[in-house]
Amino acid sequence: MEQKPLTLPELTRAATAFAALGSEQRLAIVRRLVRAGPTGLPMGALGADVGVTGSVLTHHLKQLVSAGLVEQWRDGRRILSRIDHDAVEALSAFLIEECCADHGGHLG
Repeated sequence: MEQKPLTLPELTRAATAFAALGSEQRLAIVRRLVRAGPTGLPMGALGADVGVTGSVLTHHLKQLVSAGLVEQWRDGRRILSRIDHDAVEALSAFLIEECCADHGGHLG
């Protein structure tokens, strides 16, 4: 069965997101932010929860923001981060969009 053709922007967006998730620390950050929900977490709490702080945390968050998986905003003096739920959902859909297409659409 022929695979659905993807546009270059779709492939680039997915590849960038998967590359950003290619670090244990960044994956831990994403998982923690998924648990936190839409209110997000301040940098200090996020770093303490995942065991990554300071410039290393900033570096990882910058990559996740650049990949479109995390959003950040200021609340007074605090910087908060939250998962971009739509982006993570789209990335998941990208993976399973053609699930089992070569097997008549059935798992197993």
